[in-house]
Amino acid sequence: MIEPGKLFQLKGGQRRRKLALTFGALERDIAGIAEKGNEYNFSSIARPDYTKALIKIVLKDSKLPLDAKVELQKLIDTDPFDERRACNYARNQLLQIIGTFPAEWDLVIAPHNTASTVTERTFYPGVMVYAEDIRSPFNLGSIFRTAEAMGAEKVFLSPFCTDPNHPRAIRSGMGCIENIPWERCALNELPKDIPIFVLETGGTPINEFKFPKKGIVIIGSEELGVSPEALNFASGCVSIPMKGMKASLNVGVAFGIVMQSWITHLK
Repeated sequence: MIEPGKLFQLKGGQRRRKLALTFGALERDIAGIAEKGNEYNFSSIARPDYTKALIKIVLKDSKLPLDAKVELQKLIDTDPFDERRACNYARNQLLQIIGTFPAEWDLVIAPHNTASTVTERTFYPGVMVYAEDIRSPFNLGSIFRTAEAMGAEKVFLSPFCTDPNHPRAIRSGMGCIENIPWERCALNELPKDIPIFVLETGGTPINEFKFPKKGIVIIGSEELGVSPEALNFASGCVSIPMKGMKASLNVGVAFGIVMQSWITHLK
């Protein structure tokens, strides 16, 4: 991070880039996920005051749109000061002026805080998912996140599924990959004592499907869907009715819809 006074010595484009980076670092510090050595450490000025000082520099930028100036001024005038939102808004306005838009990996996402005193994970026994050949680490992390949030007991991965330890999977998984059991196995290695069904088009509509009390749902790859082998292996097929021209959902989104219906049925 840099002292506000020194920023005035930088030229327009350089100043904007430095400010954008600094706001990103501040967001991480506010969220409690600052990288080691990049924590806020100015003892002469409190962090909220530092943030406001940087925003006042942004407010003087001739390329900042009027509506953005109004919003930024409102953010620093509001009590209590929403420091993180102010940083996020200022950073994204600067990136827009620069002509660089944040990529997925630029997002500053902190784990959700909870007041719960539960120290042991609870789940629906026997509710599991088999991810077959998921190629996108982002999608796989999302699947883990949904599985953990909805109370699945375990995640199975096919031999050719992407690595859940990939940085993008870990990022989108939001800590859930570490909190839910998982293992790789072939279709014929799945447990034999519980029902197995697939999520695929052409099956029983989700509102008519009879979800098992215990079971494994197979979700297929982004490119090809569930394999013919998995279709033959399963005892049932559930589908999500759609109406749009494309009639297509992201695999993580589709899995979330099915999991919600499944646990609603269990309740």
